[in-house]
Amino acid sequence: MPPTTIEHTTVAYLDNEDSVDISNPIHSTEVAKAYGFAGPLVGGVTVWGWATDTILEALGEDWLWDGWAEYSFRQPTFPGDTLVIKAELDEAQGSEFWTVRMVNQSGELCVLGKVGLGRADWSHEFVRPRTMEPVDESPEKGTLTLDNAKPGTDWAAAQVELTSDLIKEFVSQKQRTGNALFNGNSAIAHPSWTAGWAEKLLRHNYDIPSSMHTRSRVQHYNKVSVDTSVVGCAHLIDVYERKAHHFAKFDVLLQDNNGSDIAQLRHWTIFKIATVEERANMAS
Repeated sequence: MPPTTIEHTTVAYLDNEDSVDISNPIHSTEVAKAYGFAGPLVGGVTVWGWATDTILEALGEDWLWDGWAEYSFRQPTFPGDTLVIKAELDEAQGSEFWTVRMVNQSGELCVLGKVGLGRADWSHEFVRPRTMEPVDESPEKGTLTLDNAKPGTDWAAAQVELTSDLIKEFVSQKQRTGNALFNGNSAIAHPSWTAGWAEKLLRHNYDIPSSMHTRSRVQHYNKVSVDTSVVGCAHLIDVYERKAHHFAKFDVLLQDNNGSDIAQLRHWTIFKIATVEERANMAS
């Protein structure tokens, strides 16, 4: 009988230089500690990306171009944490549905997700942008606020050429995987590269001091091969405040050179992280 539980272990690492000058400084020690965290937070899509080989063992390669995932971050992951990645078959749903948990050395549930093949029940909910014409990033981007956000509007699209050098850099620095699918002359984009487009588009449009990815839904439609020109655009669904944090919820569409869909994402992120004092005031 095929396995109903698959388990792997990984040790978390910081996938960038520990510097406040990085694009999202919550992943640096100095800034993260200023916000009250024990150390630098490892990026959400990086952490979820470590579950890829476990998911592929459960569902096979078809998941990369005809599969879905939804996941949320329950506790931060810090460099040096030991994560047990466990995928368990949801036997009530059939062989195409698995629950994925990532638990640290203290027994804390850091990530909870579900994955499957085909189209997710929620895939019809995505809002498609009205245009996919890429625009150069403006040097004078404004900040995103609860007051100036415009739910129901599209953001400016961005374009990236997926070169072999870009794939090599991503795999060697962020995912550090030896999986042949993501290495070599015929490599394809890692699914965490696809998921990372949401935060990329957020910063393509706004000056964001620090952000924290909290939740995602991802529907894959096609693999992304070397030398594909990828265009991504986002549609803002909502902004709101919770526990003094400011959240944005938005949908992302990725397409290839031919205008064919690669993936759609629904992304939740904290675009303004509450300070220690702001959180304390909420609790008092």
